[in-house]
Amino acid sequence: MMQGKLIVLEGVDGSGKSTQYEKLCSRLEAENRPFVKLVFPRYDKESSALIRMYLKGGFGSSPNDVNPYAASTFFAVDRYASHKEEWGAHYSSGGLVLCDRYTTSNAVHQGSKLPDDKLGGFLEWLYDFEFRLLGLPRPDLVLYMDVDADCCISGLKHRQTVTNTEGDIHETDIDYLKNCLRAGSRAADVLGWKKIKCVKGGLMRNVDEIHLEVYDEVERMV
Repeated sequence: MMQGKLIVLEGVDGSGKSTQYEKLCSRLEAENRPFVKLVFPRYDKESSALIRMYLKGGFGSSPNDVNPYAASTFFAVDRYASHKEEWGAHYSSGGLVLCDRYTTSNAVHQGSKLPDDKLGGFLEWLYDFEFRLLGLPRPDLVLYMDVDADCCISGLKHRQTVTNTEGDIHETDIDYLKNCLRAGSRAADVLGWKKIKCVKGGLMRNVDEIHLEVYDEVERMV
């Protein structure tokens, strides 16, 4: 059976990842390039029930109240359901799939709960769990939005102001955010993700400039 291409945009909250994902999708749509568009978690689906409980503080007010292995399963179940319901056939027939977050988000967010000396073992477990045991496709390309804590915090505050919303337990814990940056950078190095440098001189680079770099990486892959 022909295998498709799975491309993931990853980054911590406030990194500009979703903006870059939307710009990439819009450009490919304008070029009449067929692909499946996926944004995880799928909050409107039954398979995300445990994710919603977790992020709303149902299992504890801090992300660290739920260990990384348990929390990872919440998000993995939603991806498994999505693969079965929405995009598995398209991918298996050779189609292109673009994801805003994927297994890679567990590496960043749940890996952040562990010290450096235990992170490697967790990453090995995570990829084995989702890609071998659950049978989810492994990404062909992961583009990691590489930012610093100050830019992320600024981005989160701006988003919350614009949307008039409060953040979930991930977004309101600054120490947790900083640990996500540590885990994300390490995961990118260990797992072979492509880092997109989004900060220059202490400030976020121009959105269109970053987009051109993202688009070029995708073009090389597909």
